[in-house]
Amino acid sequence: MLTFVIRRVFQSALVLLVVGLVAFSMFRFVGDPIDNMLGQERTDADIARLRTELGLDQPFPVQYAKFLQGAVEGNFGVSYRQGRPVGEILVERAPATLELAAVSGFFAITIGIGLGVFTAIRKDGFLANFIMSVSLIGVSLPTFLIGILLIYLFAVVLGWLPSFGRGDVVHLGWWSTGLLTSSGLKALILPSITLGLYQMTLIMRLVRSEMLEVLRQDYIRFARARGLKEKSVNFHHALKNTLVPVITVTGLQLGSIIAFAIITETVFQWPGVGLLFINAIQFVDIPVMAAYLMLISVMFVGINLIVDLLYFAIDPRLRAEQKGAK
Repeated sequence: MLTFVIRRVFQSALVLLVVGLVAFSMFRFVGDPIDNMLGQERTDADIARLRTELGLDQPFPVQYAKFLQGAVEGNFGVSYRQGRPVGEILVERAPATLELAAVSGFFAITIGIGLGVFTAIRKDGFLANFIMSVSLIGVSLPTFLIGILLIYLFAVVLGWLPSFGRGDVVHLGWWSTGLLTSSGLKALILPSITLGLYQMTLIMRLVRSEMLEVLRQDYIRFARARGLKEKSVNFHHALKNTLVPVITVTGLQLGSIIAFAIITETVFQWPGVGLLFINAIQFVDIPVMAAYLMLISVMFVGINLIVDLLYFAIDPRLRAEQKGAK
């Protein structure tokens, strides 16, 4: 077990180094931040002075080494646009994105697994086939279009829900949440559905496929032959074995929710790190862009590491292979 964990941690660290190198290399081609920071009356001396202050006159390996050193210490530099520490800006914006991702993930997992089990058990029923047909909408339509359609229906036509913003929030130390206010809860509904709909339909179809496969196994027939109740067979024996391969895909989808929140935040003007990244691209704010990609990478790698450990703990075959390797 310890060997497995150490190997996964080493692989995760290597992935973060590669992502940081690729991201930092790409930012050299998005433009010169000096153009946005100085006015039209700038002189060559002003450009040279600011480039020296920002460290842009140094060789690329030196810039990358300083970036990694600062990232390890939690210091991502100063935003070229706002003139504030990037870490401070991320702390302000992260609660909005994490809250949106958490609600979307909860919606995707609970509804997805529930509907997946239902459509597998009632595979020949009218309602199950109707759900599977409607689920094609979540798989086929792009996220931004789903968001626009929801805004048009529930905000413009019906006027039930707000079309943008986060609503009123309550500050609990450095954390801010809209879950404790009515306007915050209303503002969270449309973005969370938009962000979690694709993942929900994907999880639902995956659970259904895996459950149908499990229900055809011999041990399920044997459990029924023993006279066990259908509820016990479906939820204790079948569902438990269905979730083993689903865990990996679900973990990746949770990472995707955080990464692709950038589209949903742009559509709904949600004040999270995704919208911050879009604004940073427009103003070539390299420290903010680099910090955002590193933050997303850390979340992705962390989630994948947790999924690997859960998979190792749940699936006895992996533990047997590990013991056999010794």
